Amino acid sequence: MTPNDASVVHVVGGGLAGCEAALQLVRFGIPVHLHEMRPHTSTEAHRSGSLAEIVCSNSLKSTTTTTASGVFKLELRRLGCELLRLADTVSVPAGSALAVDRDRFSAVVEERIAGEALITVVREQVTQLPRCADAIWIIATGPLTAPSLRDDLVALTEDDGLYFYDAIAPTVTLDSLDLDRLYRAARYDRGEADYWNAAFDRNGYEAFVEALTTAERASVQSFDRSELFDGCLPVEEIASRGLKTLAHGPLRPVGLRDPKTGEHPYAVVQLRQENAEGTLFGLVGFQTRLRQAEQRRVLRMIPGLENAEFVRYGQLHRNFYLDTPRRLDPAFGLIDHPHLRFAGQITGVEGYVESIASGLWTAWLIASDRHGLRLPDLPGTTLLGSLLQGYLRDTTADHLTPMNVHFGLLPTLPDSPQGRRSKHDRKVAQGERAITHLTSWLRSDDVRAFLERSAPGC
Repeated sequence: MTPNDASVVHVVGGGLAGCEAALQLVRFGIPVHLHEMRPHTSTEAHRSGSLAEIVCSNSLKSTTTTTASGVFKLELRRLGCELLRLADTVSVPAGSALAVDRDRFSAVVEERIAGEALITVVREQVTQLPRCADAIWIIATGPLTAPSLRDDLVALTEDDGLYFYDAIAPTVTLDSLDLDRLYRAARYDRGEADYWNAAFDRNGYEAFVEALTTAERASVQSFDRSELFDGCLPVEEIASRGLKTLAHGPLRPVGLRDPKTGEHPYAVVQLRQENAEGTLFGLVGFQTRLRQAEQRRVLRMIPGLENAEFVRYGQLHRNFYLDTPRRLDPAFGLIDHPHLRFAGQITGVEGYVESIASGLWTAWLIASDRHGLRLPDLPGTTLLGSLLQGYLRDTTADHLTPMNVHFGLLPTLPDSPQGRRSKHDRKVAQGERAITHLTSWLRSDDVRAFLERSAPGC
Protein backbone atom coordinates (compact mmCIF):
# COMPACT_ATOMS: atom_id res chain seq x y z
CA MET A 1 0.00 0.00 0.00
CA THR A 2 1.27 3.46 -0.86
CA PRO A 3 0.13 6.73 0.73
CA ASN A 4 -1.62 7.64 -2.55
CA ASP A 5 -3.45 4.32 -2.86
CA ALA A 6 -7.16 5.17 -3.14
CA SER A 7 -8.05 2.02 -1.21
CA VAL A 8 -6.33 3.38 1.89
CA VAL A 9 -8.27 5.52 4.37
CA HIS A 10 -6.06 8.08 6.10
CA VAL A 11 -6.93 8.70 9.73
CA VAL A 12 -5.33 11.83 11.19
CA GLY A 13 -5.04 11.66 14.98
CA GLY A 14 -4.22 8.69 17.19
CA GLY A 15 -6.61 9.58 20.00
CA LEU A 16 -9.75 7.74 21.03
CA ALA A 17 -11.82 8.60 17.97
CA GLY A 18 -8.98 7.95 15.53
CA CYS A 19 -8.03 4.60 17.03
CA GLU A 20 -11.64 3.39 17.14
CA ALA A 21 -12.17 4.52 13.54
CA ALA A 22 -9.01 2.70 12.39
CA LEU A 23 -10.00 -0.54 14.14
CA GLN A 24 -13.52 -0.41 12.74
CA LEU A 25 -12.28 0.19 9.20
CA VAL A 26 -9.99 -2.84 9.24
CA ARG A 27 -12.86 -4.83 10.72
CA PHE A 28 -14.46 -4.36 7.29
CA GLY A 29 -11.26 -5.08 5.36
CA ILE A 30 -10.26 -1.48 4.65
CA PRO A 31 -6.54 -0.59 4.93
CA VAL A 32 -5.65 2.40 7.09
CA HIS A 33 -2.77 4.82 7.48
CA LEU A 34 -3.04 6.19 11.01
CA HIS A 35 -1.18 9.52 11.25
CA GLU A 36 -0.06 10.67 14.72
CA MET A 37 2.28 13.65 15.22
CA ARG A 38 3.34 12.68 18.73
CA PRO A 39 5.98 12.18 20.10
CA HIS A 40 7.77 14.40 17.56
CA THR A 41 5.25 17.20 18.08
CA SER A 42 3.25 17.30 21.31
CA THR A 43 0.38 19.39 22.68
CA GLU A 44 -0.09 21.41 25.84
CA ALA A 45 -2.05 18.55 27.44
CA HIS A 46 -0.42 15.28 26.32
CA ARG A 47 2.47 13.76 28.26
CA SER A 48 3.60 11.01 25.87
CA GLY A 49 3.55 9.81 22.31
CA SER A 50 1.22 6.90 23.09
CA LEU A 51 -1.88 6.24 21.05
CA ALA A 52 -5.22 6.73 22.81
CA GLU A 53 -3.60 8.72 25.63
CA ILE A 54 -6.22 9.93 28.09
CA VAL A 55 -5.35 13.47 29.14
CA CYS A 56 -8.12 14.43 31.57
CA SER A 57 -10.10 12.24 33.98
CA ASN A 58 -9.48 8.50 33.76
CA SER A 59 -13.21 7.79 34.13
CA LEU A 60 -15.38 6.77 31.20
CA LYS A 61 -18.38 7.48 33.44
CA SER A 62 -21.21 5.32 34.70
CA THR A 63 -22.08 1.83 33.56
CA THR A 64 -25.47 1.88 35.30
CA THR A 65 -28.28 1.52 32.78
CA THR A 66 -30.44 4.07 34.58
CA THR A 67 -27.91 6.68 33.41
CA ALA A 68 -27.49 7.97 29.87
CA SER A 69 -23.78 7.11 30.00
CA GLY A 70 -24.54 3.52 30.95
CA VAL A 71 -27.11 3.05 28.19
CA PHE A 72 -24.77 4.70 25.70
CA LYS A 73 -22.02 2.21 26.48
CA LEU A 74 -24.46 -0.66 26.12
CA GLU A 75 -25.44 0.63 22.68
CA LEU A 76 -21.79 0.83 21.63
CA ARG A 77 -21.07 -2.65 22.90
CA ARG A 78 -23.93 -3.95 20.74
CA LEU A 79 -22.13 -2.41 17.75
CA GLY A 80 -18.83 -4.08 18.63
CA CYS A 81 -16.93 -1.08 19.97
CA GLU A 82 -13.24 -1.99 20.21
CA LEU A 83 -12.00 0.60 22.71
CA LEU A 84 -14.68 -0.16 25.28
CA ARG A 85 -13.72 -3.84 25.11
CA LEU A 86 -10.08 -2.91 25.65
CA ALA A 87 -11.00 -0.53 28.48
CA ASP A 88 -12.63 -3.43 30.32
CA THR A 89 -9.30 -5.26 30.38
CA VAL A 90 -7.50 -2.42 32.21
CA SER A 91 -10.29 -1.08 34.41
CA VAL A 92 -9.62 0.11 37.95
CA PRO A 93 -12.06 0.25 40.89
CA ALA A 94 -14.48 3.18 40.49
CA GLY A 95 -17.80 2.04 41.92
CA SER A 96 -20.42 1.98 39.19
CA ALA A 97 -18.17 3.83 36.74
CA LEU A 98 -15.79 2.46 34.14
CA ALA A 99 -12.37 3.94 34.93
CA VAL A 100 -9.07 2.82 33.43
CA ASP A 101 -5.38 2.77 34.18
CA ARG A 102 -4.27 5.43 31.68
CA ASP A 103 -0.88 3.93 30.79
CA ARG A 104 -2.17 0.38 30.47
CA PHE A 105 -5.09 1.53 28.35
CA SER A 106 -2.74 3.22 25.88
CA ALA A 107 -0.54 0.13 25.90
CA VAL A 108 -3.34 -2.32 25.07
CA VAL A 109 -4.66 -0.05 22.32
CA GLU A 110 -1.19 0.24 20.78
CA GLU A 111 -0.76 -3.53 21.00
CA ARG A 112 -4.14 -4.08 19.35
CA ILE A 113 -3.35 -1.69 16.51
CA ALA A 114 0.17 -3.09 16.05
CA GLY A 115 -1.40 -6.52 15.59
CA GLU A 116 -3.48 -5.37 12.60
CA ALA A 117 -1.67 -5.94 9.32
CA LEU A 118 -3.98 -3.49 7.56
CA ILE A 119 -3.02 -0.57 9.82
CA THR A 120 0.15 1.41 9.18
CA VAL A 121 1.02 3.91 11.90
CA VAL A 122 2.70 7.00 10.43
CA ARG A 123 4.49 9.15 13.01
CA GLU A 124 4.36 12.50 11.28
CA GLN A 125 2.48 15.76 11.53
CA VAL A 126 -0.16 16.46 8.91
CA THR A 127 -0.13 20.19 8.32
CA GLN A 128 -2.33 20.42 5.25
CA LEU A 129 -5.18 18.33 3.91
CA PRO A 130 -5.58 17.43 0.22
CA ARG A 131 -8.17 19.58 -1.56
CA CYS A 132 -8.78 16.90 -4.15
CA ALA A 133 -8.09 13.22 -3.59
CA ASP A 134 -9.39 9.79 -4.45
CA ALA A 135 -8.60 8.55 -0.94
CA ILE A 136 -10.80 9.25 2.06
CA TRP A 137 -9.33 11.13 5.01
CA ILE A 138 -10.75 11.12 8.55
CA ILE A 139 -9.66 14.08 10.65
CA ALA A 140 -9.86 13.01 14.29
CA THR A 141 -7.37 15.45 15.79
CA GLY A 142 -9.71 16.46 18.57
CA PRO A 143 -9.84 19.72 20.47
CA LEU A 144 -6.04 20.00 20.52
CA THR A 145 -5.64 20.20 16.75
CA ALA A 146 -2.19 21.59 15.92
CA PRO A 147 -2.15 25.25 14.86
CA SER A 148 -0.97 24.53 11.31
CA LEU A 149 -3.76 22.03 10.66
CA ARG A 150 -6.28 24.23 12.44
CA ASP A 151 -5.33 27.12 10.16
CA ASP A 152 -5.76 24.85 7.15
CA LEU A 153 -9.24 23.87 8.34
CA VAL A 154 -10.12 27.52 8.85
CA ALA A 155 -9.07 28.16 5.26
CA LEU A 156 -11.15 25.22 4.04
CA THR A 157 -14.24 26.36 5.91
CA GLU A 158 -13.62 30.06 5.25
CA ASP A 159 -14.29 31.07 8.82
CA ASP A 160 -12.63 31.02 12.21
CA GLY A 161 -14.31 27.82 13.40
CA LEU A 162 -15.45 27.59 16.98
CA TYR A 163 -13.67 26.90 20.23
CA PHE A 164 -14.09 26.74 23.99
CA TYR A 165 -11.75 26.30 26.93
CA ASP A 166 -11.37 22.96 28.67
CA ALA A 167 -9.82 22.22 32.06
CA ILE A 168 -7.97 19.24 33.54
CA ALA A 169 -8.03 18.10 37.19
CA PRO A 170 -4.83 17.38 39.17
CA THR A 171 -3.59 13.94 40.22
CA VAL A 172 -1.90 13.11 43.55
CA THR A 173 -0.08 10.07 44.96
CA LEU A 174 -1.84 7.88 47.50
CA ASP A 175 1.15 7.57 49.81
CA SER A 176 1.30 11.36 50.20
CA LEU A 177 -2.24 11.46 51.63
CA ASP A 178 -3.14 11.34 55.31
CA LEU A 179 -5.50 8.37 55.18
CA ASP A 180 -6.40 8.82 58.85
CA ARG A 181 -8.19 12.00 57.81
CA LEU A 182 -9.90 10.44 54.78
CA TYR A 183 -12.57 7.77 54.60
CA ARG A 184 -13.77 5.26 52.05
CA ALA A 185 -17.42 5.50 51.03
CA ALA A 186 -19.78 5.05 48.13
CA ARG A 187 -22.56 7.57 47.73
CA TYR A 188 -25.67 6.26 49.51
CA ASP A 189 -23.61 3.10 50.25
CA ARG A 190 -24.33 1.87 46.73
CA GLY A 191 -21.67 -0.38 45.25
CA GLU A 192 -18.08 -0.69 46.43
CA ALA A 193 -16.51 2.11 48.49
CA ASP A 194 -13.93 2.88 45.80
CA TYR A 195 -13.51 6.61 46.44
CA TRP A 196 -11.47 8.30 49.16
CA ASN A 197 -13.42 11.16 50.70
CA ALA A 198 -12.07 14.30 52.37
CA ALA A 199 -14.58 15.92 54.71
CA PHE A 200 -14.82 19.69 55.27
CA ASP A 201 -16.51 21.30 58.25
CA ARG A 202 -18.14 24.66 57.58
CA ASN A 203 -15.22 26.83 58.71
CA GLY A 204 -12.68 24.83 56.76
CA TYR A 205 -14.87 24.87 53.66
CA GLU A 206 -15.40 28.62 53.75
CA ALA A 207 -11.68 29.27 54.21
CA PHE A 208 -10.96 26.95 51.28
CA VAL A 209 -13.45 28.75 49.01
CA GLU A 210 -11.93 32.10 49.95
CA ALA A 211 -8.44 30.85 49.09
CA LEU A 212 -9.65 29.25 45.88
CA THR A 213 -11.42 32.32 44.54
CA THR A 214 -8.55 34.71 45.36
CA ALA A 215 -5.68 32.50 44.16
CA GLU A 216 -3.59 33.57 41.18
CA ARG A 217 -4.67 32.02 37.92
CA ALA A 218 -2.59 31.07 34.93
CA SER A 219 -3.09 33.45 32.05
CA VAL A 220 -4.69 32.13 28.88
CA GLN A 221 -4.41 34.08 25.66
CA SER A 222 -7.72 35.72 24.69
CA PHE A 223 -9.42 34.02 27.64
CA ASP A 224 -13.09 34.84 28.08
CA ARG A 225 -15.32 33.28 30.74
CA SER A 226 -18.14 33.02 28.18
CA GLU A 227 -15.98 30.61 26.16
CA LEU A 228 -15.81 28.02 28.94
CA PHE A 229 -17.74 24.80 28.39
CA ASP A 230 -20.20 24.42 31.29
CA GLY A 231 -19.59 20.67 31.55
CA CYS A 232 -15.93 21.16 32.48
CA LEU A 233 -15.69 24.48 34.31
CA PRO A 234 -12.59 25.17 36.41
CA VAL A 235 -13.38 24.69 40.07
CA GLU A 236 -12.45 28.29 40.85
CA GLU A 237 -15.01 29.49 38.29
CA ILE A 238 -17.70 27.44 40.01
CA ALA A 239 -16.64 28.74 43.43
CA SER A 240 -16.79 32.34 42.22
CA ARG A 241 -20.52 32.00 41.59
CA GLY A 242 -21.29 31.91 45.30
CA LEU A 243 -20.03 30.66 48.66
CA LYS A 244 -22.20 27.54 48.69
CA THR A 245 -21.96 26.68 44.99
CA LEU A 246 -19.27 24.03 45.43
CA ALA A 247 -21.06 22.47 48.42
CA HIS A 248 -24.12 22.05 46.21
CA GLY A 249 -22.06 20.93 43.20
CA PRO A 250 -18.82 18.92 42.98
CA LEU A 251 -18.40 18.90 46.78
CA ARG A 252 -21.96 18.01 47.74
CA PRO A 253 -21.92 15.63 50.72
CA VAL A 254 -25.30 14.00 50.09
CA GLY A 255 -25.10 10.22 50.49
CA LEU A 256 -21.52 10.33 51.79
CA ARG A 257 -21.92 9.86 55.52
CA ASP A 258 -18.65 9.86 57.43
CA PRO A 259 -18.40 6.43 59.16
CA LYS A 260 -16.24 7.95 61.91
CA THR A 261 -18.90 10.42 63.00
CA GLY A 262 -22.06 8.90 61.53
CA GLU A 263 -22.90 12.32 60.10
CA HIS A 264 -22.78 14.02 56.72
CA PRO A 265 -19.93 16.56 56.43
CA TYR A 266 -20.55 20.13 55.32
CA ALA A 267 -18.76 19.38 52.02
CA VAL A 268 -16.74 16.49 50.60
CA VAL A 269 -13.89 16.25 48.11
CA GLN A 270 -13.76 12.85 46.39
CA LEU A 271 -10.60 11.21 45.05
CA ARG A 272 -10.88 8.56 42.34
CA GLN A 273 -8.32 5.84 41.62
CA GLU A 274 -6.43 6.43 38.35
CA ASN A 275 -4.15 3.42 37.93
CA ALA A 276 -4.36 -0.33 38.48
CA GLU A 277 -1.91 -0.29 41.37
CA GLY A 278 -4.05 2.22 43.23
CA THR A 279 -1.12 4.59 43.74
CA LEU A 280 -2.56 7.59 41.89
CA PHE A 281 -5.79 9.42 42.63
CA GLY A 282 -7.50 12.30 40.83
CA LEU A 283 -9.48 15.07 42.52
CA VAL A 284 -13.00 14.62 41.16
CA GLY A 285 -14.45 17.81 39.71
CA PHE A 286 -11.28 19.84 40.35
CA GLN A 287 -10.44 21.02 36.87
CA THR A 288 -8.48 24.22 37.35
CA ARG A 289 -6.41 26.95 35.75
CA LEU A 290 -4.65 28.07 38.93
CA ARG A 291 -0.90 28.46 38.73
CA GLN A 292 0.94 25.35 39.86
CA ALA A 293 2.29 26.95 43.03
CA GLU A 294 -1.22 28.10 43.88
CA GLN A 295 -2.61 24.62 43.26
CA ARG A 296 -0.16 23.22 45.78
CA ARG A 297 -1.00 25.91 48.33
CA VAL A 298 -4.79 25.90 48.00
CA LEU A 299 -5.48 22.22 47.39
CA ARG A 300 -3.36 21.25 50.38
CA MET A 301 -6.03 22.98 52.47
CA ILE A 302 -8.24 19.98 51.77
CA PRO A 303 -8.30 17.74 54.88
CA GLY A 304 -5.90 14.85 54.37
CA LEU A 305 -4.08 16.55 51.47
CA GLU A 306 -1.80 18.73 53.60
CA ASN A 307 1.29 16.98 52.16
CA ALA A 308 -0.14 15.92 48.82
CA GLU A 309 2.36 15.17 46.07
CA PHE A 310 1.09 16.38 42.70
CA VAL A 311 2.16 14.22 39.77
CA ARG A 312 -0.16 16.06 37.41
CA TYR A 313 -1.32 19.65 37.75
CA GLY A 314 -4.59 20.99 36.51
CA GLN A 315 -4.55 23.18 33.44
CA LEU A 316 -6.75 25.01 30.97
CA HIS A 317 -6.36 24.72 27.23
CA ARG A 318 -8.12 25.86 24.11
CA ASN A 319 -10.35 23.34 22.36
CA PHE A 320 -11.16 23.63 18.67
CA TYR A 321 -14.18 22.20 16.91
CA LEU A 322 -16.24 22.73 13.76
CA ASP A 323 -19.78 24.00 13.32
CA THR A 324 -20.92 20.54 12.27
CA PRO A 325 -24.59 21.27 11.43
CA ARG A 326 -23.56 23.87 8.86
CA ARG A 327 -20.11 22.66 7.78
CA LEU A 328 -20.41 18.86 7.52
CA ASP A 329 -22.73 16.63 5.51
CA PRO A 330 -24.67 13.69 7.05
CA ALA A 331 -21.63 11.42 6.49
CA PHE A 332 -19.47 13.91 8.46
CA GLY A 333 -17.73 15.03 5.28
CA LEU A 334 -16.80 18.66 4.66
CA ILE A 335 -19.55 19.95 2.40
CA ASP A 336 -17.24 21.30 -0.31
CA HIS A 337 -14.66 18.51 0.16
CA PRO A 338 -16.60 15.31 0.97
CA HIS A 339 -13.46 13.16 0.89
CA LEU A 340 -12.49 14.89 4.15
CA ARG A 341 -14.48 13.23 6.95
CA PHE A 342 -14.41 14.12 10.64
CA ALA A 343 -14.73 12.21 13.90
CA GLY A 344 -14.40 12.83 17.61
CA GLN A 345 -14.46 16.04 19.60
CA ILE A 346 -13.65 18.14 16.55
CA THR A 347 -17.25 17.46 15.45
CA GLY A 348 -18.69 18.87 18.67
CA VAL A 349 -19.22 15.74 20.73
CA GLU A 350 -17.92 16.09 24.28
CA GLY A 351 -16.52 13.22 26.30
CA TYR A 352 -14.36 10.15 25.89
CA VAL A 353 -17.07 7.67 25.03
CA GLU A 354 -18.84 10.15 22.77
CA SER A 355 -15.57 10.59 20.85
CA ILE A 356 -15.18 6.82 20.54
CA ALA A 357 -18.75 6.57 19.25
CA SER A 358 -18.11 9.27 16.67
CA GLY A 359 -15.04 7.44 15.41
CA LEU A 360 -16.97 4.20 15.13
CA TRP A 361 -19.89 5.75 13.26
CA THR A 362 -17.78 7.73 10.77
CA ALA A 363 -15.85 4.53 10.01
CA TRP A 364 -19.07 2.58 9.51
CA LEU A 365 -20.39 5.17 7.05
CA ILE A 366 -17.15 4.95 5.03
CA ALA A 367 -17.13 1.14 5.15
CA SER A 368 -20.73 0.90 3.97
CA ASP A 369 -19.97 3.19 1.02
CA ARG A 370 -16.85 1.18 0.19
CA HIS A 371 -18.94 -2.02 0.02
CA GLY A 372 -21.69 -0.39 -2.04
CA LEU A 373 -24.21 -0.54 0.77
CA ARG A 374 -26.34 2.05 2.55
CA LEU A 375 -26.74 2.09 6.30
CA PRO A 376 -30.17 3.22 7.45
CA ASP A 377 -30.26 6.12 9.88
CA LEU A 378 -29.74 5.22 13.51
CA PRO A 379 -32.99 5.25 15.47
CA GLY A 380 -33.61 8.69 16.97
CA THR A 381 -34.74 6.95 20.14
CA THR A 382 -31.18 5.72 20.77
CA LEU A 383 -28.51 7.89 22.34
CA LEU A 384 -26.22 7.18 19.40
CA GLY A 385 -28.85 8.40 16.95
CA SER A 386 -30.00 11.36 19.03
CA LEU A 387 -26.45 12.66 19.43
CA LEU A 388 -24.76 11.85 16.10
CA GLN A 389 -27.70 12.26 13.75
CA GLY A 390 -29.96 14.47 15.85
CA TYR A 391 -28.07 17.04 17.87
CA LEU A 392 -25.10 17.31 15.49
CA ARG A 393 -27.45 17.94 12.56
CA ASP A 394 -29.68 20.46 14.37
CA THR A 395 -29.43 24.01 13.03
CA THR A 396 -31.88 25.54 15.51
CA ALA A 397 -29.12 27.30 17.44
CA ASP A 398 -26.97 29.91 15.74
CA HIS A 399 -23.84 27.89 16.53
CA LEU A 400 -23.01 24.47 17.90
CA THR A 401 -22.27 23.91 21.57
CA PRO A 402 -20.31 20.71 22.44
CA MET A 403 -22.54 18.05 23.94
CA ASN A 404 -22.35 14.93 26.10
CA VAL A 405 -25.00 12.26 25.87
CA HIS A 406 -27.95 12.68 28.23
CA PHE A 407 -31.55 11.53 28.30
CA GLY A 408 -32.68 15.04 27.34
CA LEU A 409 -31.53 14.32 23.78
CA LEU A 410 -34.17 11.60 23.43
CA PRO A 411 -37.77 12.13 22.33
CA THR A 412 -40.33 12.21 25.11
CA LEU A 413 -42.11 9.09 26.27
CA PRO A 414 -45.87 8.70 26.52
CA ASP A 415 -47.13 8.62 30.09
CA SER A 416 -47.53 5.20 31.64
CA PRO A 417 -51.03 3.69 31.84
CA GLN A 418 -51.00 4.40 35.58
CA GLY A 419 -50.30 8.09 35.04
CA ARG A 420 -47.24 10.28 34.90
CA ARG A 421 -43.92 8.42 35.12
CA SER A 422 -41.45 9.14 37.90
CA LYS A 423 -38.01 10.44 36.90
CA HIS A 424 -36.44 7.04 37.65
CA ASP A 425 -39.10 5.12 35.73
CA ARG A 426 -38.73 7.49 32.80
CA LYS A 427 -34.99 6.83 32.61
CA VAL A 428 -35.53 3.08 32.81
CA ALA A 429 -38.14 3.24 30.04
CA GLN A 430 -35.94 5.43 27.83
CA GLY A 431 -33.02 3.06 28.25
CA GLU A 432 -35.12 -0.01 27.50
CA ARG A 433 -36.63 1.66 24.44
CA ALA A 434 -33.17 2.66 23.17
CA ILE A 435 -31.80 -0.87 23.40
CA THR A 436 -34.95 -2.42 21.91
CA HIS A 437 -34.91 -0.07 18.92
CA LEU A 438 -31.17 -0.47 18.39
CA THR A 439 -31.58 -4.25 18.43
CA SER A 440 -34.28 -4.00 15.78
CA TRP A 441 -32.03 -1.73 13.71
CA LEU A 442 -29.17 -4.22 13.92
CA ARG A 443 -31.51 -6.97 12.72
CA SER A 444 -32.71 -5.01 9.70
CA ASP A 445 -31.77 -6.41 6.29
CA ASP A 446 -29.49 -3.51 5.33
CA VAL A 447 -27.52 -3.58 8.57
CA ARG A 448 -27.24 -7.37 8.55
CA ALA A 449 -25.89 -7.22 4.98
CA PHE A 450 -23.31 -4.67 6.12
CA LEU A 451 -22.22 -6.62 9.18
CA GLU A 452 -21.75 -9.74 7.05
CA ARG A 453 -18.87 -7.86 5.36
CA SER A 454 -16.90 -7.75 8.63
CA ALA A 455 -13.98 -10.08 9.20
CA PRO A 456 -14.68 -13.47 10.80
CA GLY A 457 -14.83 -13.24 14.57
CA CYS A 458 -15.71 -9.53 14.61
